[in-house]
Amino acid sequence: MDQDSDPRAARRDPVANAGGFTDLATSPFRIDRDRIAASPFFARLGGVTQVVSAGGAGLLHNRLTHSLKVAQVARAVAERIAAGPDAALADKLGGCDPDVAEAAALAHDLGHPPFGHLGEQTLDRIARHRFGLADGFEGNAQTFRIITTTDVRGPAAIGLDLTAAVRAAVLKYPWLRLHHPAPHPSAMAVPPRGAAEPGEAPGTGAAKFSAYATELDDFEQARAAFAGRVEGWQQTVEASVMDTADDIAYAIHDLQDFHRIGVLQHAPVAAELTQWLDHAGELAALDDATLHAELRRPGRSLERLRRRMHAKDAWIVDDDAFAAAVARVRAELADGLLAGEFDGSIEAEQATAAFSANWTARLVDGVFVLPSPSTRTGHVSLRPAQWHEVQVLKFVHRRFVLLRPDLALHQRGQAGVVTSLVDALDAWLLDRDELSRLPRRLHDLVELARAEYTELARSAPELLVGATGEPVTGADAVRGLARGRAVVDFVASLTDKQAVTLLDALSGRASQPWSDSFVL
Repeated sequence: MDQDSDPRAARRDPVANAGGFTDLATSPFRIDRDRIAASPFFARLGGVTQVVSAGGAGLLHNRLTHSLKVAQVARAVAERIAAGPDAALADKLGGCDPDVAEAAALAHDLGHPPFGHLGEQTLDRIARHRFGLADGFEGNAQTFRIITTTDVRGPAAIGLDLTAAVRAAVLKYPWLRLHHPAPHPSAMAVPPRGAAEPGEAPGTGAAKFSAYATELDDFEQARAAFAGRVEGWQQTVEASVMDTADDIAYAIHDLQDFHRIGVLQHAPVAAELTQWLDHAGELAALDDATLHAELRRPGRSLERLRRRMHAKDAWIVDDDAFAAAVARVRAELADGLLAGEFDGSIEAEQATAAFSANWTARLVDGVFVLPSPSTRTGHVSLRPAQWHEVQVLKFVHRRFVLLRPDLALHQRGQAGVVTSLVDALDAWLLDRDELSRLPRRLHDLVELARAEYTELARSAPELLVGATGEPVTGADAVRGLARGRAVVDFVASLTDKQAVTLLDALSGRASQPWSDSFVL
């Protein structure tokens, strides 16, 4: 299809390219990839935590190196689909262009705030409960806001002016928190992954989502190109490629990281996997209360994972495949990579590289396209063997890294930094005597958000509700929402170091009025 008539290649602003912005590439999707890679929001990911800060040692992935690896895997997966037996099915579903998949993978973490998922949870709580923003904060929705609204590197100076295909491919959870599409995915009998997670209070909408109400027009325009090809709540094929690539990269490189710094140890990992393999029948016979009471004993956490998979993912879960996955992870991770201490030697580096390369190749080889997937997965998925292996690899990371008490202590301190920073910036915005000395970026974000919420109040008041679902009316209320969104946007755009440095300055702890690590 000619690119000029391809709805997938439609840009946000069809006249923006007359604005003097020069792109080096000619393919519209490659132009998108290059614009994302040139964005300052992409560059800042080098200073944003993946799990914990590397402290400048370069041993741990940050959001930038993670995004580069996801892009590498996404391109490999897309090229495999485009050149393989699933190509015709992918075309029928809307297409699978490697440039689109790579661009979406590069962009997928742009919205992550300082301190990774911990910062995301903290900002969401503040946005909802302090500022009354029903949309709250969500890293995926913030990514979409960046590429369509708050980045200024596109020719229209509003967003990046990306094609519909790339914008749609960034939508990992293609719905809003509350309103769109209707009926909302959170109300489905079997909700899509992320749409209705346990612990969410009734009426608060989806746990995960990919756009705020302020970006609904861009959301709808991007999805319109795929109408009739995928369901309204489904990812496009390219979004599903990005999502799968993210799972593959995450499952592998975080384990490498924590092996490198000595956190992930052979003995506890091997004990957990071995105890489950040796006593699977006995563990399966335990009632839930007994299993919960014995979770500290080896094998019990893995048994709980098996049961949760049966409850959530009946479409693919299989006990034989699960057992085979546990056995493979024990052989290649516990008794392979973790059996030798990482000492920085050539041999240790080669073992780590081989582990990554072998697992990446195996998982990419397990990707295929489904014509009618379960609501719990996208059109692109892993075959059962590899799918179960990813679940076990991610389990090891969660059980032996994320749930460590020392990490919890570190993260509570980071949550305090985010909360204190929001408090200080909000107080500054409320100080009428200091408004003229606001950071220019914060001032511009306030003006942008005020214009957005004023327009929503005029054109779509049903979208303008508070955190408890009540309609928001009146100029003062609109200004309050705009102030909250601007503060959240501003804090979310910082690196870890910038957040700490700015808080030091606002708290009077800085020794000088400016720093190389933060530019007002």
